[in-house]
Amino acid sequence: MKSDIEIAREASMRPIVEVAKELNIPHEELVPYGHSKAKVNLGYLDSLSDKPDGKLILVTAISPTPAGEGKTTTSIGLADALKRTGRNSSVCLREPSLGPCFGMKGGAAGGGYSQVVPMEDINLHFTGDMHAIGAAHNLLSAMVDNYIHWSNELRIDLRRITWPRVVDINDRQLREVITGCGAPGNGFPMQSGFDITVASEVMAIFCLANSLEDLQQRLGRIVIGYTRGELKPVTADQVNASGAMTALLRDALAPNLVQSLENTPAFIHGGPFANIAHGCNSVIATKSALKLSDYVVTEAGFGADLGAEKFFNIKCRKSGLRPDTVVIVATIRALKMHGGVSKDQLATEDLGALEKGLQNLGRHIRNVGRFGVPVTVAINHFTTDTDAEIQAVKAYVDSCGLQAHLCTHWADGGAGATDLAEAVADLADAGTAQFHTLYDDDVSLWDKARTVAREIYGADDLQADKKVRDQFRQFQEEGYGHFPVCMAKTQYSFSTDPLLMGAPSNHSVKVRELKLAAGAEFLVVVCGDIMRMPGLPRTPAANNIYVNERGQIEGLF
Repeated sequence: MKSDIEIAREASMRPIVEVAKELNIPHEELVPYGHSKAKVNLGYLDSLSDKPDGKLILVTAISPTPAGEGKTTTSIGLADALKRTGRNSSVCLREPSLGPCFGMKGGAAGGGYSQVVPMEDINLHFTGDMHAIGAAHNLLSAMVDNYIHWSNELRIDLRRITWPRVVDINDRQLREVITGCGAPGNGFPMQSGFDITVASEVMAIFCLANSLEDLQQRLGRIVIGYTRGELKPVTADQVNASGAMTALLRDALAPNLVQSLENTPAFIHGGPFANIAHGCNSVIATKSALKLSDYVVTEAGFGADLGAEKFFNIKCRKSGLRPDTVVIVATIRALKMHGGVSKDQLATEDLGALEKGLQNLGRHIRNVGRFGVPVTVAINHFTTDTDAEIQAVKAYVDSCGLQAHLCTHWADGGAGATDLAEAVADLADAGTAQFHTLYDDDVSLWDKARTVAREIYGADDLQADKKVRDQFRQFQEEGYGHFPVCMAKTQYSFSTDPLLMGAPSNHSVKVRELKLAAGAEFLVVVCGDIMRMPGLPRTPAANNIYVNERGQIEGLF
């Protein structure tokens, strides 16, 4: 089998103006970035507001493992399959981050014969959106420092600045830093740190904004720290930063249009991680696709306990989006890992481990069902899967009152997911979804976090020391109580222990700290040992990435 990058390199890409024409987007409403990618003008997208929406299909997955689940691959394969079955479809994905591309996870352009292209561009610099977000974030950092250096009329407490810096590379050395060392001209010494760009509140705002005006207003509400004495919050507007930040993001806010290997339109825009942020592509991209396509496939990051929960409780709550159906992706390999099988033994049939691991899938099925949206299951096929294992998964899903569909889109493209496409379209067309969020706006912040811990993670309770509980109370009293919560937690387990796989119960979720995202309008609840700046693994993917003698990039996956 050819590598992903070899398959992508052989793709028969259509000129992007032709892909746009398929969606009835006039060529003059495109801002091309070469022949294979383009941005769609925001003004044109605004003109579509009176058009009816298509059907919205969310793809999520079981808890991720090193064995792989294939959520993005399945999203692309499903969109291709919907197109193959005569339906007008598109797919909405997040932009890859350089952190995992050069780290452990690899790119985010799909795999095998279910990819979006141009793969190298998408996985690296693409149209520059990620860099624009990082620049806007760090501009605010610089303007805060400059304000303190020249006047500090607001009496910002240097010890209580909560706004970090960001960089889109995994670099554990930057988690905690001291800035402003040396002569007075270098500013004041302050303790600071770096998050990865995808964890930035600017990224969250970028993905949740409905317009340039909304973007600027949200940026202005960012809380960068607190004053001395009164501990009053200080916003980006108060240091006059929101206008310049918006200027840096103006062009980036227009969604990016590319295509799959089968030339299905793909909107790739925004890229927050679901373990440390809200894990969904931009509202603008999703809403635009719904005006331009009859069926829109989108994904939410990591497992359904993280990405799907945040898609429902944050993205849908803030945007008014209403999903018509949900696909949960599982692989037999990953289910066996949840059942206790080591990675090097996954090729061996093990029905006992599979049965045990199916409890993870069952928990996700139950959780998604809490939101009132019909569910189907996609079995992302591997050649090592045996007939007995496939039938065991189908039987289990059937016992849950659902259907499971074996999908071979990785090897066969859209042709390998047509059964899934027909089932998903039928569910979406039936109009049976009765979507609702897990909690109401007027529930307290503490109770919102506890609800997620208990009902989604299967925990007995939420734990926090007095300092953190006081923070919950403070944010509640300061007028942020109507915000949803964004749980930052390991993606590998329902618990805060990444090694506790399967579907654990009788555990507690320990809250370590809180991060207010006043512009994005949610409260980040940091649980366990999760880091907002990941580190590189012992052998990072960057070790095997290079440019060959023909000037082509090798090693991306």
